[in-house]
Amino acid sequence: MQNFFVKLLFVTALFIGNSAFAQEKEGEPTDKKTEIKAYIQHHLQDSHDFNLFSSTDESGEVHHYGFPLPVILWDDGLKVFSSSKFNHGETLAEVDGNTYKLYHSKIYKTDAEGTINYDEEQHPTNAKPLDFSITKSVVMIFITGLLMLWLFSSLAKSYAKNGLIAKGAGRFFEPVVIYIRDDIARSNIGEEKYKKYMPYLLTIFFFIFFLNLFGLTPLGVNVTGNIAITVALALFTFLLTNFTGTKDYWKHLFDPLGDTMPWYAKIPLYIILVPIELLGLIIKPFSLLIRLYANMQAGHIVLMSLIGLMFIFKSWIGSPLSFGLAFAISLIEILVALLQAYIFTMLSALYFGFASETHEHGDEGEIQHL
Repeated sequence: MQNFFVKLLFVTALFIGNSAFAQEKEGEPTDKKTEIKAYIQHHLQDSHDFNLFSSTDESGEVHHYGFPLPVILWDDGLKVFSSSKFNHGETLAEVDGNTYKLYHSKIYKTDAEGTINYDEEQHPTNAKPLDFSITKSVVMIFITGLLMLWLFSSLAKSYAKNGLIAKGAGRFFEPVVIYIRDDIARSNIGEEKYKKYMPYLLTIFFFIFFLNLFGLTPLGVNVTGNIAITVALALFTFLLTNFTGTKDYWKHLFDPLGDTMPWYAKIPLYIILVPIELLGLIIKPFSLLIRLYANMQAGHIVLMSLIGLMFIFKSWIGSPLSFGLAFAISLIEILVALLQAYIFTMLSALYFGFASETHEHGDEGEIQHL
């Protein structure tokens, strides 16, 4: 039911994004459809500055309000400068005799005129320096990490001072921690081995949850809607699952039938079964990253499309209706933010349970008899 609802939201967003009309400036018609779609795409992308909001004056000049972030490039040496040199992509940055251009949120090396060359498929062919910049997504990751460090350090100190009784904000987070321990870790991994996975499960849950909540604020961040971030999170689960896998876990992958039949009878079946089992190693983390990415991306598209409708309708019926729908979707997105963190944590615990599973190997004669 949830997947159907997400797909419905995504299709609705695409329909709205492709049916926007034009807004008229004084004496000059502007394609509103293109403007709204460009704004949504800009919001979904990472950027080298923190643009809180922008406005257009009577002359048509756009003013941005925010603050720049450091640009860190490696191009025959380390190049560090402020993103204000790009002026939101409107100017070129000259650093140590090199000229760089910010084009579609990526930095390219160019000439004094800012020329961008293209191949036959209209992809830029300019050289790209290695980009280690502190983008707004990186800033939000740092903020989330510091917030988690402060919250749970305070919770630990509260336990120590008050005889294992949480105080303050810890009263809200303590039930969540207990739920993850008892209903996610213990039930899926087992009583004997769940403790070694608890630090990761707690970290991944609150990390995703806080980033999802930050994505709903006016700060304009979409960290968990960035597929590079979800790939990294899924990769951590993948590596932890396989590096902590037991002998029985790996034996099941390469010998799923065990001793149920002679080896010569298993060969034809293994030609099909073993590749499927190995393919499952890739499908599991892929499902994690796609689920989180698609759900958060769809939510942002729907919200911003509904808000854009207010500027299209410009009527006392359409605008309040769009606002009401956007408000309702915002409430649903809060639930989705929690739900996606829960699903990612639950599936990770499930994979850890598969990897840590062990089987009792009894007497061989008894096994053969059974």
